[in-house]
Parts: sequence; C-alpha cells; structure tokens
Amino acid sequence: MSEQFSHRRSNAISRLRQNTGGELLAEFLGTAVLIVLGCGSVAVAVAGLPGSGRQSVPFGAANWLIIAFGWGLAVVFGVYVAGGVSGAHINPAVTLAFAIRRKFPWMKVLPYWAAQVVGAFAGAAIVYAVYHNAIDFYNATQVPPVPSRSDSLATFSIFATFPAQYFGGVWWGPFVDQVVGTAILLCLIAALIDRRNQAPGSNMAAWLIGFVVVAIGLTYGTNAGYAINPARDFGPRLLTFITGWGSKAFPGDGAWFSNYWWIPIAGPLVGGVVGILIYDFFIGQVLAAREAVGEGPEPGRVPTPRETQEERAAERERASAEGRSPRE
Repeated sequence: MSEQFSHRRSNAISRLRQNTGGELLAEFLGTAVLIVLGCGSVAVAVAGLPGSGRQSVPFGAANWLIIAFGWGLAVVFGVYVAGGVSGAHINPAVTLAFAIRRKFPWMKVLPYWAAQVVGAFAGAAIVYAVYHNAIDFYNATQVPPVPSRSDSLATFSIFATFPAQYFGGVWWGPFVDQVVGTAILLCLIAALIDRRNQAPGSNMAAWLIGFVVVAIGLTYGTNAGYAINPARDFGPRLLTFITGWGSKAFPGDGAWFSNYWWIPIAGPLVGGVVGILIYDFFIGQVLAAREAVGEGPEPGRVPTPRETQEERAAERERASAEGRSPRE
C-alpha cells in the first residue's frame, strides 16, 4: 500500500515538473539566485566591507561598482540557472512584456509573478541570515549610533530601493526613472534574443543581458536604486518589513519620500511594455518585413556561407517561378 502511495506521489511530482510547475520552480530558483547575489553585493558594499575592517573610507564610487557588477553577475547566473526550463524571466516586467508581444501564455503570467516574488523573498532571507550581524554592527558603530533598524536607511537599501533626495519627495520623477530603466532593459533583451537580428551565439545572451544591467546601474542607478524588476524590490521589501525596518518598507516612508512601495512595481511593469514596443516598432517589424520579401543581410555585412546558399536557393526559386535564368 505504501509503495503504491509512494509511486503515485512520485508520478504526481514528475507530472508537476514536466508542466508549468517545473517552470515555476525554475523561476523561483532563478529569482532567488538573482537576489542572493544581487542583494549580497549591496550587503558587502554597505555593511560588510566597513564592518569587517577592510574599508576605512566612506561609501563611494568603488562601492557603487561592486553593486553594479554584483547585480549584473546576479542576472547572468540567474538566467543560466532557469533559462533552459522557463526562459528565465526572473522579472515580472519581462513576463508581462512577453505576454503582450511574444505570445507568452496569459494564463501563466500570475503564476510566474508569484514564483518570482516568493523566490525574491527567499533570496533576501538568505542574505539577511548571512549578514544580519554585519547590519547590526554597522548601525551600532555609526556616529551617533542608529538606535533601530527602522531608523537605518542605509541598511534598508541592502534589500529594497528608495528615491534620491533631489526628487524632492514627488513620485513622478522616480516613476519615470523606473519606466526608462526598464524600457532600456526590455528593449535590449528583445534585441539580444532576436535570432533574426545579430543575436549573440555560443549561449552568450545571459552574459550580455547581465552587462545591460551593469550599464543601467552605471547610468541611471543613483536616481532610485534601479529596481527595474518588481519582484526584485517587492520580495526583499516584504522581508525587511518582517525583520524590523517597519515603515521604510511599507508604506515606504523616509525623510524625503513617502508611500514609495508601489513605484518599483508599477514603473517597471509600464517600462517593460514600453521597451519591447519600441524594439518591435523600430527593429522587430523591420526585420519581419525584410524577411517576408526575402531580403538578405543588412547593407555592409558580408553574408555567411549558409546565408549565401539560402539566398541562392531563394533566387533560383524566384527565377524558376518567373521563367528566367537565375542571377549569378
């Protein structure tokens, strides 16, 4: 009897992994890896280096480079973990954009979002478990000491984002920043995975997408922490709310901002759709139109042998249909 139950359970788990359930497991783990490495890099830059005695100068440009490259590498390895199973969206903005413009099934959108948020929460919990001593030590050694986590914006930034002071507390500046940053991300992802275009070979797309994130961090990161991913912000934000950062997490209040929690969710969702629409309008539809009439490679690029053979075959077919000799 127990063997039959065990066999049925094994079959049920196998069916789960074969279908959407397997994709959700991949999105969970890929997003968890993203956060473990990404938030981990912020923890090193903010609390780990100063508290360990390995850095004696204030937070500066070198720390920002750690964060920018940490998040870029986090994306690379998150994509490699999940890519073969789920496509490694690991970002609700990617899932929504692909549903709108890449025929991703709408029925999978909410389950993907849930898996991504839970994965982000789990990843943040791991970072917290490893770095909570460094966080508390950092707060205690400030001048004057920070009395509680709820008063520490610096350590909150290890997990979630907030806007720069120069926005003056208004919501539209950070919102536009998130729209633009995520639009750049999705536009370039669309370019890097489009095999009609100059998509990278040798399974290099993950690395180049990671470098896209590095570039966004280096060019737009100081505005609002470049969440550009609702799960990346919301999952860790939930963790900080539970572990003592209070109103900094929800509703997202600080000395110069308030009710901020929704901006790193809504901004990236809008920006992702904008980005993929921009790519499709300027590039994707052009490639489709050229493909429809049998156009060769873009002007100035020497065709590969395979492209040359395909073009010659297409020319022979056209010549035969038109009753003429093929051009040499």
